[in-house]
Amino acid sequence: MDISQFGKMFEQAQQVKEQMDERLSAAIIETSSGGGAVTVRMNGKKELLALTIAPAAASAAAGDITMLEDLILAAINEATRKANEAETAQAGNLLGNLGLPGL
Repeated sequence: MDISQFGKMFEQAQQVKEQMDERLSAAIIETSSGGGAVTVRMNGKKELLALTIAPAAASAAAGDITMLEDLILAAINEATRKANEAETAQAGNLLGNLGLPGL
């Protein structure tokens, strides 16, 4: 493999990274916990976009803030898990399109 091929591979890797960033930024994941008491919106880059707490859940949590905290954590963790899955799928798709051996 000569130097020009390394340059081409580096260029392709940069393009893949840019495409993946664009797709992950556009991917929106929404999850909820506690039967909709807490809803989280996150993009594929794992940036939290919105956190919504149902008024009834906020009222119910007045005496037990720990329950509300647990619901928030559960919703965020589920959104993160789904974002990880989206990232893995996007990487597989983009790398598969490069035609590299073994992928």
